[in-house]
Amino acid sequence: MRKVIQTGLLILLGWSCLAFSVPSPVATLQETSNQMLQALKNNPQAKNNRSYTEVLARKILLPHVDVSTMSRLVLGREAWLQATSAQQEQFKQEFATFMIRTYSAALAAYTNEAIKFLPMRDDYQHQERVLVKSLILQQGGPSIPVDYRLVLKSDQWMLYDITVDSVSMVRSFRSQFNSELSKGGMNGLLVAMQKHNSMKS
Repeated sequence: MRKVIQTGLLILLGWSCLAFSVPSPVATLQETSNQMLQALKNNPQAKNNRSYTEVLARKILLPHVDVSTMSRLVLGREAWLQATSAQQEQFKQEFATFMIRTYSAALAAYTNEAIKFLPMRDDYQHQERVLVKSLILQQGGPSIPVDYRLVLKSDQWMLYDITVDSVSMVRSFRSQFNSELSKGGMNGLLVAMQKHNSMKS
């Protein structure tokens, strides 16, 4: 689970330039990653400061993540519809914090791996949802396929899932949350997430 999340984050931090007209899904994520990398470069101690990296992730990465869609997907249709409006809103807030803390913990794993992006099959200008495929090129190891799913909302491409080597981040989170749901229902899951999110880094 952690390896999948860490590898997904490496891609977010490692976007390289592609010849797409702006705006495009790739350009959006590239600009986001450039901002994060520049912020880390400006503070060499950032990787050892979880509080700092959490602030960066919330400020730079989170605005480009479709938290609402991801929340519905990771919770599952049945559990989402059974939850009250208040529970849904609380879950989105806790899930956003959960992601930020997870991403922050993975920042230290970035070691400048090379990234190769594959041509997009469809014209993104006529799509509301797109898939961007890429490969992590590892020295001395096999390439790792990584797919990004984005949705267009208010003229902005928003990330809602990352699949690393055929493992979906949404499905991984869903499996983890389903375990808590089966034990304590929605209230039990929210309590468990609050406890996790309140732990010191």
